[in-house]
Amino acid sequence: MPLTEVFCRNAKPAEKPQKISDGGGLFLLIEPRGSKLWRLAYRFHGKQKTLSFGIYPAVSLKDARNYRDRAKGLLARGIDPGEHKKQEKRKKRLEAGSTFETAAREWFDA
Repeated sequence: MPLTEVFCRNAKPAEKPQKISDGGGLFLLIEPRGSKLWRLAYRFHGKQKTLSFGIYPAVSLKDARNYRDRAKGLLARGIDPGEHKKQEKRKKRLEAGSTFETAAREWFDA
């Protein structure tokens, strides 16, 4: 049964971590200390992997489902969504220019 926004909001922590499934590999992980984390379980080349989408309520149920659908689209094209996320993060960091090389060149020029 798919999750609802009300259920996610009212879910209480237990003694052990709880996985509450939404379908398609998406689940809400409720930690004993009270944090609620969106995760996607998937398989890539026969290996079980997990992808994190963020903390509930900062990432809503609707947003988590959109992230899941995008990740499933990448899987359908033969791309590992976890590696794709890492590459995008690296690319943004390099575009921001906050690398050691950039700092060293600025220091050398000064």
